[in-house]
Amino acid sequence: MFGSRVAVNGLSLTVNRGEIFGFLGPNGAGKSTSIKMLLGLVRPTAGQAEVLGAPSGDVDARRQIGFLPEDFRFYDWLTATELLHLHGRLCGMSAGRLRTRVPEVLELVGIAQHADRRLRGFSKGMLQRLGLGQALIHEPWIVFLDEPTSGLDPMGRRMVRDVIRAQRERGATVFLNSHLLSEVEITCDRVAFIKDGEVIANQDLRTSSPEGFHVTAQVGNLPPTALAQLAGLVRALRYEGDQLTFGVPSQDVLPEIVRFLVASGADVYHVTPEPLSLEDLFVKLVGEDRGL
Repeated sequence: MFGSRVAVNGLSLTVNRGEIFGFLGPNGAGKSTSIKMLLGLVRPTAGQAEVLGAPSGDVDARRQIGFLPEDFRFYDWLTATELLHLHGRLCGMSAGRLRTRVPEVLELVGIAQHADRRLRGFSKGMLQRLGLGQALIHEPWIVFLDEPTSGLDPMGRRMVRDVIRAQRERGATVFLNSHLLSEVEITCDRVAFIKDGEVIANQDLRTSSPEGFHVTAQVGNLPPTALAQLAGLVRALRYEGDQLTFGVPSQDVLPEIVRFLVASGADVYHVTPEPLSLEDLFVKLVGEDRGL
């Protein structure tokens, strides 16, 4: 709680080792506060959290955590190399290890050519790349990334996706918060939606499409009685002219629906299923953005 305001209420969340997990919700939903509690930066009023098997804030566990906040500020008189050395030493890395690790990370995030340039001359995108580099400098086992593609062009966003997937391949966990739902959809293994400080839904993106499929069909001569029966089999049914639209949980039910339409005497010209996007599901679950 912050004064009388409850920022996070009854949050229950489990993130598995070695997965890319998306944490989604509207502005003011409690995402940043939740991350700060997991990092031990703020204390919950009640309840407990564990990170890497230890209570949140445990010093040994925090050495295995990488963090890129949304609004970071770096010492702009340092060079990129100096900043990574600083963060590496703060994480307990030896000077010898940093001599090899810093060039590796600068190459990884695509700013090796700017290794000795002072940060005051960096663009927003270059700083974002460097921010990702400092979160990964010590090869942490869990990485919290808050809006990691902010300020990046399409090539930069692809680089971030590749880096995130590489972390998963080495067995690390990535906890990702982003408003770019198209990026989340093609990157994450699983997502949770939070609203008013509570998790309201989970979605495994590896095994299913968010909330099924939206179907558009061209159907002529559909009898009103058949339309009424179909309304009981599908979601959000609409029929205008010869265009029929509806929602289904899976493509597996479509052959049965087509057989029903033909048997009813309708002329079926084509049926096109499209998976509902993560953005569709987000709007359905949390509602329109009201600028909170």
